[in-house]
Parts: sequence; C-alpha cells; structure tokens
Amino acid sequence: MNSSLRLGVIADTHGLLRPEALDALRGCQHLLHLGDIGKPQILAALRELAPLQAVRGNNDSEAWAESLPESLSLVFGGLHLYLIHDLKRLAIDPRAAGIDLVLAGHSHQPLDEVRDGVRYLNPGSAGPRRFKLPISLAILTIAEGRIDVEMISLG
Repeated sequence: MNSSLRLGVIADTHGLLRPEALDALRGCQHLLHLGDIGKPQILAALRELAPLQAVRGNNDSEAWAESLPESLSLVFGGLHLYLIHDLKRLAIDPRAAGIDLVLAGHSHQPLDEVRDGVRYLNPGSAGPRRFKLPISLAILTIAEGRIDVEMISLG
C-alpha cells in the first residue's frame, strides 16, 4: 500500500491566522506550528483542522504558552523530525541524533536546504508582514522514506 502523509507547517503567526493559511492547511493529516504563535486562539483554530503539535517561540511568553515545549522530537512515516523555534538555540547535533529534518521558524525567511546530511526547513512567516519578507507556510508530503516540501506563498 502506497500511503503518503501530509503535514502542514506554519510559523510566526504573531496572533494573525490568515484565511488563506487555513485554506492551504485543509486536508493535512497533522499540523506543526514552529512558535511565535501570538495567542491561544491560533492553536484552537488549527486544532479544528487536524491534530496539532507546537513549540513555544521567544514571543510566546504569556501564561497560555507555558505548557508548550521549546523543542519537540517527532516521528512521521519513519522519519525523525525536530521542531524548534529559533535555529540558533539548537542544542543537539541533529545528525548524531538521527534527525532527518529540523524545522524552525523565527527568522521569517523561508529556507529548505541540506547541511551535513540533515535537511533544514523554515516555512517562513504566516503572520503579519515583516519588512519585505514573503508570507508563507509549507506542506510536507512524507512517503516511502522521503520528504517532499511545497512552499506556499500567502497574501
């Protein structure tokens, strides 16, 4: 059976959940929020679409965010994913830890690259526009031990 898994990856909403972001994430089996969420209503709205895992960002300092972890290690389709808000705070060696994909937000700059055998993904910011940076999120398709990334431009 050839089954694939669709994961929606969003970051840096800063309290703004755009309707086009919700539309883009519909149909995903799981959602990942990489921090700087902004308010708990964002998480509630995302949970209505699919099961959600989220990490706390540097701006998520209010009481509602205290239960969110600063990093999270997950396995989907046999691949190891590591979620963290700010890549500069990465305290593990992803390659030594067997991580296939490190997901981080914070910079608001979309990124998809491989370094030292580990793939790094930043979906960009889906919240308020900052400078001239794009507004985006990512859809991951995991199938047969591979991760395909589709960057989705919003707004």
